[in-house]
Amino acid sequence: MMIDWANFTPWLSLAGGLLIGIATALFLLVNGKIAGISGIVGGVLRFAAGDIGWRAAFIVGLMAAPLVYGLLAPLPSVRIDARPVSLIIAGLLVGVGTRYGSGCTSGHGVCGLSRFSPRSMVATASFVSAGVITVFVVRHLIA
Repeated sequence: MMIDWANFTPWLSLAGGLLIGIATALFLLVNGKIAGISGIVGGVLRFAAGDIGWRAAFIVGLMAAPLVYGLLAPLPSVRIDARPVSLIIAGLLVGVGTRYGSGCTSGHGVCGLSRFSPRSMVATASFVSAGVITVFVVRHLIA
């Protein structure tokens, strides 16, 4: 693996990571809740009484933020080299995985690790390992 030095943006990446950390810490301090996206979306889909408002606002904010950013700054072009069927299957598998893992990368990787949760440490190690294996299989064994 090589670093693409022409498109390497360590300062922007650091700023983004800091913003994610600050946002999740503030969310926990203000609301007493973990900013795990799969749990938040799951609560909306289950129509959790009394929780719909903040969950819906959180999801709308997640979708609106890149749109607002796109109006203020030029966005890089994105090219996806996958068929729509592959993307749908991948999305469904991620959904199933978040159910089996009792959370997603934001809940376990960002919030859980910062709280030194042993369950989140195992889950995050599993996510990363599965990702490495998947990339190897797709790029070297299937392709």
